Amino acid sequence: MQGELLRADQSRSPREDQRSSEGRLRPERLRTDCPVLLSERLVMRAPHEEDIDALAHLANNAKVATMVSRMPHPYTADDAADFVRRTKNGEIGKCVYAITKAENGAFIGCCGVEPHADGRTVEIGYWLGEPYWNKSYATEACHALVDMVFRTRQDVDQIDARCRVMNVASRRVIQKCGFQFQGSGLAASLALGSNVPVEWYRLDRKTWMSLRSWGNIA
Repeated sequence: MQGELLRADQSRSPREDQRSSEGRLRPERLRTDCPVLLSERLVMRAPHEEDIDALAHLANNAKVATMVSRMPHPYTADDAADFVRRTKNGEIGKCVYAITKAENGAFIGCCGVEPHADGRTVEIGYWLGEPYWNKSYATEACHALVDMVFRTRQDVDQIDARCRVMNVASRRVIQKCGFQFQGSGLAASLALGSNVPVEWYRLDRKTWMSLRSWGNIA
């Protein structure tokens, strides 16, 4: 699902959280296979403290929070600072990126990759601040993220993506990146405090290889 991509169940006990954190890679090793990504208009790199103000401003929007899985609403500067800290500590996903504009470095959103337990599947997620919607930035970021995964991680056979059923724009991004519909179900929404209907899509390596010239995707 488009969002922070926190796979950990928020209902876990503190002891379970501690064991999970202890089992993770150290932060400096965590990002060795998460290179900075460059596209025509974007630079995708690790979130840092200078992003906190812009992150808090863009994320404090119900139109954003209700479309992602693990974003609280309201969203404060303290939430943004905690997000940056947790990404540095490797507590959120495998690779979490700040999406920035190449021309001026402006922070416009986030995306990330999270591995599944099977070792062959990862899930991607993303969100953009409302001022940057309908400019194809999400599609550009998603293309870069998908290419990075399949080019650098030979053990990954497939990539999953999810979106809310009502999120037409996110569905369009997923489809433009070559993902195929797999099914529907429910997923938790932190901002809404309930489960919401979502659609599940998948892109396998063979399909990606046939679509490597992204310009061929309508």
